[in-house]
Amino acid sequence: MNIPEEGLYALLRQALAARVGVTRQRALYVALRDAVLSGALKANSQLPGSRVLAQALTLSRNTVNAALEQLAIEGYVLRDRQGTRILTLANTDVRPESPPPVALARRVQALPGGMQRHSPALALTPGIPAVNYFPLAVWRRLMERVWRGEGCALLNYGESAGELRLRSAIARHLAISRGINCEAEQVVITEGAQEALMLCVRLLCDEGDHAWVEEPGYGGVKSAFLSAGLQISGRPIDDEGMVLSTGAAAPRMIYTSPSHQYPLGQVMSATRRLALLDYAQRTGSWIIEDDYDSEFRYPGDPIPAMLGMRSHPPVVYIGTFSKTLFPSLRIGFMVMPPALAQVAGPAISSLLRGGHRGEQLTLARFIEDGHYARHLAAMRRLYRKRQGNLLAALRQEMTAAHRVYGGGGGMHLTLSIPGIDDVAVVREARKAQLAPHALSRFWLHPDAASSGLVLGYGNTSASQFVSAVRTLNRLVVQQLGG
Repeated sequence: MNIPEEGLYALLRQALAARVGVTRQRALYVALRDAVLSGALKANSQLPGSRVLAQALTLSRNTVNAALEQLAIEGYVLRDRQGTRILTLANTDVRPESPPPVALARRVQALPGGMQRHSPALALTPGIPAVNYFPLAVWRRLMERVWRGEGCALLNYGESAGELRLRSAIARHLAISRGINCEAEQVVITEGAQEALMLCVRLLCDEGDHAWVEEPGYGGVKSAFLSAGLQISGRPIDDEGMVLSTGAAAPRMIYTSPSHQYPLGQVMSATRRLALLDYAQRTGSWIIEDDYDSEFRYPGDPIPAMLGMRSHPPVVYIGTFSKTLFPSLRIGFMVMPPALAQVAGPAISSLLRGGHRGEQLTLARFIEDGHYARHLAAMRRLYRKRQGNLLAALRQEMTAAHRVYGGGGGMHLTLSIPGIDDVAVVREARKAQLAPHALSRFWLHPDAASSGLVLGYGNTSASQFVSAVRTLNRLVVQQLGG
């Protein structure tokens, strides 16, 4: 031993006296292990016998033997007829004073920073629904019925692609609401839209492939593409949605949110949709159709999905219940064309593990019993009213020059406000318990970004709009030097 026997006893007594929430056996084991790792107990030194240790520490011999046996199992000591001996460990003398530098993979270093989230959500946070309007009592009742009916069977793994009952319910809902005629076998349940995006990339792309994204656009798709090693470039948005660039090299993947572009809110025209489908079929590209906020369309009916516009389209449709129901549900889905669904089945079984079975079956019943359609109708009315209230507050309180985007639907409005440091405005707004997003954060390249604010109204009552916009206007005017 590197320390005298009495010093060892004093060390062990101190550890036993200081133990909190652990047994004496565990405290003794940890103290001895740490002494070996720190070098206080040298390799090949002999420990006192278990009887001697037990007497010196006023412990039972069984407690001491159990601690020594655990050390032997983990390779710190050797116990034989000659007693207990400390084993030689590699590099026990190497103890850096500070942690070594950590370098993430280059493709991860390039990821855009995630939007800051607060719980509970602050006023004007984009993408957060009115969770206090969710019919929680109905959901509880359906979930209790599911668990009573299925019992312990729900504790096992489910199908990799998700519960068949939910996939069937989604297929029926999409046929009615989105004009997509698909079978349950084409639907895959995912943990939100983000996992659906990453699954599309893993199924269809190789590292180094080229992809197009909307500019400005959703940061989550940039994270999914960059983390997979794709080369991405932005395509500008005009009044008809994503602008095609037929002169550029054809990408492997094209991401678009045609029903309600995020964050500007444009609807892709039928002409542009058909042109994009033609281009993808001609070049062998795949389109990811993110149907963001499609359920909340205010003037007229919801826009039909691109997946339903052609036979055998090169389109993977993705959606989520995080916006229509509640974010923590974390259930999304993707719909593949039949040819892709047929060949992707084995890969999906390898990449996904079925889970959240109780929540999935509860959601299936929620859809089947008509609760989902009724909730959507109620939320559509609420959000339409809140949008009108927010527009009125902007007209009344926002004196800085601005342009409003996204009035056709959804749960947010976007203000283009030239000449401001929108990141600084957002930072100051947090102090007033407001959480708009900075428009400039939605560009790939900050130097080319336009400034402004993205204002969510899904989770914010109308009574807060006037004071909130007044605060934002004050911060913007200060930025402009007024």
